[in-house]
Amino acid sequence: MATCFGAGSGGGFGILPPMSEILTSPRPSRFGRAVGFRLVGIGAAVPDRVVTNADLARLGCDPEWIVARSGIHERRHAGPEIATSDLAAAAGRAAITHAAAAAADIDLLVLGTFTPDMCIPSAACIVQERLGLDAPAMDVTAACAGFAYALVTAANFVAAGSSRLALVIGADTNSRIVNPEDVKTWPLFGDGAGAVLLEATAPDANGRERGLLACSLGSDGRGAGMLACPMSGSRQPVTVEGIARRDQFLQMDGRAVFKWAIRLAEENIRQVVDRSGVPLEHVDMFFLHQANARIIDGVREALQLPADKVFMNLDRYGNTSSGSIPLAMEEAWRAEQIGPGSTVVVCGFGGGLAWGSAVWRL
Repeated sequence: MATCFGAGSGGGFGILPPMSEILTSPRPSRFGRAVGFRLVGIGAAVPDRVVTNADLARLGCDPEWIVARSGIHERRHAGPEIATSDLAAAAGRAAITHAAAAAADIDLLVLGTFTPDMCIPSAACIVQERLGLDAPAMDVTAACAGFAYALVTAANFVAAGSSRLALVIGADTNSRIVNPEDVKTWPLFGDGAGAVLLEATAPDANGRERGLLACSLGSDGRGAGMLACPMSGSRQPVTVEGIARRDQFLQMDGRAVFKWAIRLAEENIRQVVDRSGVPLEHVDMFFLHQANARIIDGVREALQLPADKVFMNLDRYGNTSSGSIPLAMEEAWRAEQIGPGSTVVVCGFGGGLAWGSAVWRL
């Protein structure tokens, strides 16, 4: 079913401001911190089916254009029997196994996704039952910033003493919501999930605090129509006419999102690192949302970071939305590029517009 690893149109949004206004007068971020926990388990899950750029050529997609514009060579697509909760549960189970934890001890589940199995119930409730957890479970919807939002949410529960062992998952099945006829958008997205298990803890032997040394969340609804599925909720119920227009699929102004993402990610990372008190050069690894290699390279160059400190695996998975950051972290953990006590930066950004970043001592 899945391979698991352990260790557009702005319909209904009104008249949107020009892109120049969003770039020159960005909405401010909110900052905070949530410490007193450590990462004790990490896992990931992706569908078995590999879809290469050559496979997409029959749909009219240009394989060379895909690589040049995004850096993506292949992605994973879920079969018809696999839903977001399946990938999320598999990733969560892998994280629990990695931690050698008891499911009965997990007291919180937060799932970042914008492609739940259905509107009701939440995907988190389905995953909670699948994993045998006795815990509150909730979905957090922030598109490609979903994992960052879920992480900050769970971290604050732990920091406040309301949770002792929290499971945080990022999962999306993008192949279900992207139009296969949109040759510029369809190649960019893939399906996948990643999960982390957070355990309340005291400072380490050196007195260093662990957890989110600084974190930031923000949103700018002025850009809501830049990345949206018009026919997917209460504003535009499903109709035959809407399906004929393909309104059920994701619509994206790729150029505008690209410009916004580079500027936003660079600025937000600088801000959150400055507030953490950790010098930029002392960060062990940077995990940006795996949207586009040109975005990641642009941010890396702007921050003057060495290439080996900015993790990238989108060439093999594409944009997995909420799944991208934990999927990348799990791979880096297995490769022993990060581990207990490492200091990392995570930065997610996407539809909403929404974003979230953190300096995280694991």
